[in-house]
Amino acid sequence: RGSFRSLFVQCLPAFAFLIMASRLSGDRYWRSFMYRMSGLALIGLVLTAASAVCAAPKTPKQEAASPAEALTTLPGFKVELLHSSDAVAEGSWINMAKDGKGRLIISGQNKKSGQNKQPILRVTLKDGQVEKIEKLDLPISEAMGLLYAFDSLYVDGDGPQGYGLYRCKDTKGTDQYDDVRLLKKFTGGGEHGAHAIALGPDKKLYILLGNFCDVPEGMSPDSPHRNYKEDLLLPRQPDGNGFAANRYAPGGFVLRTDADGKDWELLLAGFRNAYDFAFNADGELFTFDADMEWDWGMPWYRPIRVNHCTSGAEFGWRNGAGKWPAYYADSLGAVVNVGVGSPTGVTFGGGAKFPAKYQKAFFILDWSYGRLIAAHLTPEGSTYTATYENFVAPKSLKGDGPKTPLPLTDVVIGDDGALYFTTGGRNTQSGLYRVSYTGTEATAPADLHDKAGMAERESRHKLEAFHGKKNPDALNAAWADLNSNDRAMRYAARIAVETQPVTEWKARAVGQNPPTAALTALLALARCGAPADQPALLAAVEKFPLAGLTEEQQLAKLRLLEVSFARQGGPQAEAVKKVIADLDAQFPNKSENVTREIAQILIYLRAPGVIDKCLKLMKEAKTQEDQIEYQYNLRTLPIGQWTMGQRKEYFSYFTKEHKRPPHSPELVQWFADAGRPYGDGSSFPNFMKNIFKEATANLSDAERAELAPLLKSIDQASIVTYATKTRPVVKEWKTAEVLPTLDHVTSGRNFEKGRQAYLDCQCIKCHRFGNEGGAVGPDLTAVSSRFARKDILESILEPSKVVSEQYRNVIVTTNSGKTVVGRLLEEKAGALIIQPNPLEPARVEIRRADVDTLGLSKVSPMPEHLADGLTADEILDLIAYMESQGRKEYQAFKP
Repeated sequence: RGSFRSLFVQCLPAFAFLIMASRLSGDRYWRSFMYRMSGLALIGLVLTAASAVCAAPKTPKQEAASPAEALTTLPGFKVELLHSSDAVAEGSWINMAKDGKGRLIISGQNKKSGQNKQPILRVTLKDGQVEKIEKLDLPISEAMGLLYAFDSLYVDGDGPQGYGLYRCKDTKGTDQYDDVRLLKKFTGGGEHGAHAIALGPDKKLYILLGNFCDVPEGMSPDSPHRNYKEDLLLPRQPDGNGFAANRYAPGGFVLRTDADGKDWELLLAGFRNAYDFAFNADGELFTFDADMEWDWGMPWYRPIRVNHCTSGAEFGWRNGAGKWPAYYADSLGAVVNVGVGSPTGVTFGGGAKFPAKYQKAFFILDWSYGRLIAAHLTPEGSTYTATYENFVAPKSLKGDGPKTPLPLTDVVIGDDGALYFTTGGRNTQSGLYRVSYTGTEATAPADLHDKAGMAERESRHKLEAFHGKKNPDALNAAWADLNSNDRAMRYAARIAVETQPVTEWKARAVGQNPPTAALTALLALARCGAPADQPALLAAVEKFPLAGLTEEQQLAKLRLLEVSFARQGGPQAEAVKKVIADLDAQFPNKSENVTREIAQILIYLRAPGVIDKCLKLMKEAKTQEDQIEYQYNLRTLPIGQWTMGQRKEYFSYFTKEHKRPPHSPELVQWFADAGRPYGDGSSFPNFMKNIFKEATANLSDAERAELAPLLKSIDQASIVTYATKTRPVVKEWKTAEVLPTLDHVTSGRNFEKGRQAYLDCQCIKCHRFGNEGGAVGPDLTAVSSRFARKDILESILEPSKVVSEQYRNVIVTTNSGKTVVGRLLEEKAGALIIQPNPLEPARVEIRRADVDTLGLSKVSPMPEHLADGLTADEILDLIAYMESQGRKEYQAFKP
């Protein structure tokens, strides 16, 4: 209509001229001719306008976030979708904060192919609706941390002076941030880089960084978290696919600084990739840390969990198979384990016009499965336990129909008392949602403080005041709490002791009597003492035979032995005999955790009989993870320790005939809660191959010769083939050609054709789907929980459009000009280990000294045109198959 009106206005003078000319003409034939011409002109005008309208470029259809009607929440609550982002103009949202006027500040993730970096937006709300969206003129992108405080906007991101923490001010009163200054430069970046920023009750800034960041320079020597090492007793395998193979302690960590970023402390560490954190009303800090989903099925898998972030805390993330179990005495466990997922934003409910229970709730977001979870914390001593429930989730979470993607990214409580959350990330469709309470319960501001545990928390805080600081009063203040029944109190007391000079307390440690206090003090000595202190330490430990201790004390004793051997070296021969005698008498133990730790130490000490006992444990294991624990640790025993019968029994567990035991009910339930079937992680096959490889490396030539047929059969069984066929090219498909037909995925699809398309496109070679497939790319079993059909289609036809850093290749240029592209598997002894082809075992080793440049490739390892041999219908069958999680009864396949 607008195009026609514009054209009509432009042609009006000529049309008027024809009419006037016909009227003024004295010749009736000429007048008749002019009238005809004016009529033809009018027809031409209409046709030209219509042609112009039809020829005008069509505005692309605006994509919409998942509708609120597709979501479920608790009784009395209401969810609304307020705004769906324009992908080009507004980006895919990953972070959100609230400024001093109650406006929302929202940041996009990264640069999308062919577009500018995604903007930082400011959203003005009015009466629970979006009144205005404006772009902030900020030269910062990749902002995964936002905080408004001290009349400033603090941003973690990539800015004009590199990657780091920026302080942005409005110095001209224009409501724009014209003064942008770098406070601290960070290494790393991307999804495992610098994350949330929070304002503490002490008016300090707290910054959360992922495990791909190094601790920056300039940390105070009085930092609470200092004495960290890997502390692994047996050789550790890196991740089977090489992810984070060159990342070591401290893992993800928390920094603390002042408003101007002048003084910096390393406060606590040991996370994998916690994205956000928040303080409760009592000033206690909590986060929601990530699992490593590639570890599913392995004994070192750790679920997503809520952690209480206390001073000097260590949470034990180590790369590959080195992750600490939660019960290690030199770490702090979880407040609550939640299961499987991808943690993103968190907030407490203070300020919400909700019932009191939800004003106190800790709201945590799961990006992978679209769960906005309410965790309910309960004080327990000086720390907390918790329960949790789904607060908002897709109705399809556990249904048989198509999944509704809800990739949750961040959450805040608005000034109007509603809860606002965003979706997005990895260039998925973003939306801004509002949750309000419309029920009948009272919503008046509740007392959010916990009176229970207040005295214990205050006592812990007094101990934490000594962390990192030498103080003559610290030892007397902390020593009694080494014997506390409260794990968090014991931990805080030990850190206070460790901060003081070892010479002032080691004699007291080796002379300590109560078992709990003694074992805690001796753990401090194992961590801080010199190798020369080990004999006295072991003599002190000998006073507490394993048989006479509680399970918690047994685990504490075993852990301090492991730390001593890892830091101070192997013990002398006489001490070895005593340790073996004490531990072997309790091996196996009624506690599976105690049994695991005894096995590690006995294997390390080459104890007689340990192989037979571990093989028996493998045979009687109740879960797959328990069985693999002993299979993994036995691989390290060298030539001369084994009989041929033991070798044959051990290697029989690698054969295809071996059937592994089931998983624990808790693990299976975690998958059910996420609305997906269980599947071993992407690194599982390569972990098993590497265990086998290291075990065979410890064979003598004679053993290898005798076991050759068995080893060959295991090698052959590890090579999985699928019935694929080569297809002729149908056409080079473009996303725009298939996009309009995606609604047809819902019904009338063919399971067999979808699976065959999955095989023929070679998806099975690189991706886990259920419990089969390769490990090069992401697990696709629950892909539709995270991504809409459009995103799935784009990833098939345009694989380089969005590439997660977990799957990016590196590009290494050497000083001689040679370029090597591939996956970085490991960085060791001054060398990089690169795997150029993910489907072949060949590796390239490059000396660090020979490296000129090292960067990430923007090109996906997944080739293009894999679907060019499919028809349009087969592409739809393929997407339906991927949505189905491999279930033939999926509704899209029903007649």
